[in-house]
Amino acid sequence: MKAVICYFSGTGNTRKVVNEYVDVLTGRGVEAEACDIEKSSGGIDFGNCDFVGFAYPIWAFNAPKIVLDFAKALKKSKETVRSFIIKTSGEPVRLNDASSVKLTKLLKKKNFEVTNEYHYCMPYNIIFRHSETMAHKMWKAAKDIIPVDCEELLNGEERKIKKVAFGGILTGVLRIQQWGGRFNGKYYKVYDDVCVHCNKCVKNCPVSNISVKDSKFTFGKRCLMCMRCAFECPKNAIKIGFFEKWKVNGEYSFTPPTRPEPPTKHDNYCKKAYDRYFENIEERLKNYAEKE
Repeated sequence: MKAVICYFSGTGNTRKVVNEYVDVLTGRGVEAEACDIEKSSGGIDFGNCDFVGFAYPIWAFNAPKIVLDFAKALKKSKETVRSFIIKTSGEPVRLNDASSVKLTKLLKKKNFEVTNEYHYCMPYNIIFRHSETMAHKMWKAAKDIIPVDCEELLNGEERKIKKVAFGGILTGVLRIQQWGGRFNGKYYKVYDDVCVHCNKCVKNCPVSNISVKDSKFTFGKRCLMCMRCAFECPKNAIKIGFFEKWKVNGEYSFTPPTRPEPPTKHDNYCKKAYDRYFENIEERLKNYAEKE
């Protein structure tokens, strides 16, 4: 059995989840591999795959433009390809369920039938910084449930996520973020007094939107607002335009902190939604254990 998971990851959360999928599937005897959309084209031949995954981070309740463009560029398969979607976001609100509507339609045109969808909460790289405690809790929950989700895929069990009413319309309107990102990206800047000119931002931009000449940085019109440049900057030297107050800098450890973290104003943010998310995972794990 063979599986390929095509993914885009802004700052590593989606890649982390996809790698876990590959490890679990490989452990179950599947020839599984991850395919980075940034380094690939839509000309991939999936003819010998038993199933194909498409993974992305949710931005403004949508799949990123780079993922939609990849789907548009796919070759139409002669035979129906069983497919599944993996999505990650910082919060488990219901509108995120509709983030795959456009992608699913594009895939259907290329004869990729989406039978399963899976959504995992991972810590924010914009808006605010989740606590290390919450980041660890999110990752542990994902690691715990991914083997169950992989088992569903291997057993041919379908899992569809129920979309909210008018979700496709709402997410369609919110795709204005893709234009807004390009507009806002022109207002990114580098703080020269702290920049060490490592050029990490230039090298790692997924759309080559950042250039440097004579030590001066220029941000073009192709910004995805993936946050990679600002999130991974070792000196926190990048201003992210009009969203500077929402900037998050620095990787998460995903390990439990050695001492209690002080309370923050975000501790009750989407609390009911998070509680439902973790409770649902616990319930699925319990049901799975009872079947064993």
